[in-house]
Amino acid sequence: MRLLCISNGHGEDLIAVRILQSVQGLLPHLEMAALPIVGEGRQYQKLGIEIIGPTKQMPSGGFIYMDGQQLARDLQGGLLQLTVAQLRAMGQWLRTDDVVLAVGDIVPLLFGWLSRCSYGFVGTAKSEYYVRDEQGHCLDRSTLLDALDFQRTCVYMPWERWLMRRSTCVFARDGITTRRLQHWAVEAYDAGNPMMDGFLIPAGHGVKDPQQLTVLLLPGSRAPEAYDNWQRLLRGIDTIKHHLSQPVTFLTAATPSLELATLTTALMDHGWHGDGQGYRQGQNVLHIGQGAFVDYAQRADVAIATAGTATEQFVGLGKPVLTLPGNGPQFTHSFAQAQARHLGPSVTLVEQPEQLGQTLASILNDPERRATIYKNGLHRMGPPGAGQRIAEILAKTLLVG
Repeated sequence: MRLLCISNGHGEDLIAVRILQSVQGLLPHLEMAALPIVGEGRQYQKLGIEIIGPTKQMPSGGFIYMDGQQLARDLQGGLLQLTVAQLRAMGQWLRTDDVVLAVGDIVPLLFGWLSRCSYGFVGTAKSEYYVRDEQGHCLDRSTLLDALDFQRTCVYMPWERWLMRRSTCVFARDGITTRRLQHWAVEAYDAGNPMMDGFLIPAGHGVKDPQQLTVLLLPGSRAPEAYDNWQRLLRGIDTIKHHLSQPVTFLTAATPSLELATLTTALMDHGWHGDGQGYRQGQNVLHIGQGAFVDYAQRADVAIATAGTATEQFVGLGKPVLTLPGNGPQFTHSFAQAQARHLGPSVTLVEQPEQLGQTLASILNDPERRATIYKNGLHRMGPPGAGQRIAEILAKTLLVG
């Protein structure tokens, strides 16, 4: 028996790798390979896992469901040819006794079904929180669910549930989604969210030092969208000094794929000056670190974000996030709205950069709200260790024989 992991996105690759690391610890002799449908699969390469099929960075970065124009660009960029080649590579690699772990949305789930092998599914793209709260109240009447019997529906469409029922095991993003899938006869497990693996959950809540605020800036991971987001973030933090009396330390978590020169040029255009240890503007300090997200997230009190996965991880630390929708293709207004429903009171959607300062001040001056945010974040994202818990369930269900 061998394991093929199929995923479709940078965040999905990261989740898959955390699970596979735990699987390696439990079953060190199990041969594993990966098929990243979107992007180049660098996370797998870091773990030394073989990539069996062709890879290509598509213009949309995997966010074709957000915008029809992005789908058109991907099709022009060879999406259909790439998909056919990946399906062929999967069929050539798999043997009848192999198994598949699909991580992402319906696309890798469909790959798992087409493999004709036993498969498991880690669903990362949907949550019942997008459409309902814990009490079952509808949160979004603009969706297709509004035209249906809401109480009898699920955020996953019937064809998605059909594919899940044919899988060996399913891992949803959270407990509320797990319970809904179980209601529809899906073999779903609530093992937590691997996004929180590697983090230390802070005790208590609130600003550690009221005289020194630390704000994390998350512009996103994909260029050129991240550079446009960065300009909007800089416009927003210009307003913060007018609403806060204490000095602020800004920490910018930039992914290695972004060019530091582009970020720093924009900084200086906004009046920041480098001093060899960072950038300064009056009493405020700003640092940019590539690959420093985990460290920065642990240190920061609040985040201002135009990002997907990183926003969810920061919320899981029990801390508030202000999100600022942009032009996309990922962090659009509709994406930010769906994310805010998913993450609840931990996320405050700010329409314009000029509103950031006032919105941040209102959160900092409301201890009761920060206490709610802390409890909500831990509840919705769950504790660290989900990768290990999922691996243990996989060893008992999918990886047997």
